[in-house]
Amino acid sequence: MAVQILQKPSAFYDSYFRKPGVDKGATHYCPGCGHGNLHKIIAEAIQDIGIGDRTILISSVGCSVFAYYYFDVGNVQVAHGRAPAVATGIKRARPGSIVMTYQGDGDLAAIGWNNIFQAANRGENITVFFVNNAIYGMTGSQMAPTTLVGQKTMTSPRGRDPRNEGYPIKVCEVLSVLEAPAYIERTSLGDTKSINQTRNAVRKAIKCQVEGRGFSLVEVLSPCPTGWRKEPVDAKKWVAEVMTEYFKLGVYKDVIADRKPYFMADPNRQPTLEEVKKTLAWEGGEEKRVPGVYPAEENKNPRVKIAGFGGQGVLVLGLVLADAGMRQGYQVSWLPSYGPEMRGGTANCHVTLSDLKVGSPLVSRPTVLIAQNRPSLERFESEVEPNGIVMYDSSLIDVEPKRKDIRVVPVPAAQLANALGDTRASNIITLGALVEYTGVVSKEAVLQAIPATLPRKEFVELNFKALDEGIRYIRSLKK
Repeated sequence: MAVQILQKPSAFYDSYFRKPGVDKGATHYCPGCGHGNLHKIIAEAIQDIGIGDRTILISSVGCSVFAYYYFDVGNVQVAHGRAPAVATGIKRARPGSIVMTYQGDGDLAAIGWNNIFQAANRGENITVFFVNNAIYGMTGSQMAPTTLVGQKTMTSPRGRDPRNEGYPIKVCEVLSVLEAPAYIERTSLGDTKSINQTRNAVRKAIKCQVEGRGFSLVEVLSPCPTGWRKEPVDAKKWVAEVMTEYFKLGVYKDVIADRKPYFMADPNRQPTLEEVKKTLAWEGGEEKRVPGVYPAEENKNPRVKIAGFGGQGVLVLGLVLADAGMRQGYQVSWLPSYGPEMRGGTANCHVTLSDLKVGSPLVSRPTVLIAQNRPSLERFESEVEPNGIVMYDSSLIDVEPKRKDIRVVPVPAAQLANALGDTRASNIITLGALVEYTGVVSKEAVLQAIPATLPRKEFVELNFKALDEGIRYIRSLKK
């Protein structure tokens, strides 16, 4: 006797471990939000078509970026509006993959408009899911390019006026006049019938790519009860009765049957090492020692993550280290990451010093963690490689690292900087400690880097003293 088992699609994670605090079976979206429905529709399609092992989902800034927490596929989060550009690169580099972008209206139709327009015009063989809720839902309910005439938002409190803000952009209508796209349809999540239509459109768009027919886009009109200040039931009615009056549902272009399939590479074939070297013009060669420094084997080619509060000099510390590394002849990368707050927000940066070419500026598994506050230590300690270094400001952090398989170096940087007369020098004290402890760059290189990188020259002499103080402290520990 056949038994039908209803369960979560395999394209979803069993447990949403990427979003701490979310229960196993729940999402964090607002009640009545359309993202959950569309997530389920896409996940079921990925499972039923059998493409989970080669799907790459690209999500940009906005509520759409949260797809990363739920889909058990390849995930790439990108800058605002840039999903089509990244999708183009990935699809061309890995033509056997199934590349989808998941974007909101503020993302796709505003800052990303030229990106989506050009990708559609080129006929890139990707699939675009465009969630249109007529508002910037994540950032405070501002007016979006698709906000309806007369619709009130935080930035159009009297309602959108076409004489001032223009008319809402009809994405499907505009893109459908281009020659290259193969399939463009607008659906909605207003009622059960429209949800079923959305399910069919999603599957057709994905199959269009699987068959190599070209660019496809499904625009989905979706409720945003929180942004609209409506109850979930009323929000769904507003989609069905108001949004669809302006954004007409239907197929705007379907020439899938007329398109010859693109050349599709074997999705299971991986390029050989020689092919990769040839493509990248890689010269190869033996590892070369950087002149002037002789770090121990365990300290060579450090991947450094520096983290703390904004205002602690996190990014400057990384910049000075990177500059000193270049002066020593290393291959170097420096990647900053910080919140919108000038002071008090979280900040971290990634620095790689390597004898070989750096493949990526992102440091996800650091060999060195410099933590300047307790939240940074608690957040990033688990990422450090075994036998890696955790150097933390023991005058500000009242707990010790928990792991036993790492090298722990407490440095009372803030206390030492205060003794020098300026707590802002704590970052360079920490850098001095790192230089002395690891030997990855010389003191001379840092002395040259400090005046070249510090924005205010009056702090140069102070930071020379701070560098010496950090070096002196580690030497005292060695004694």
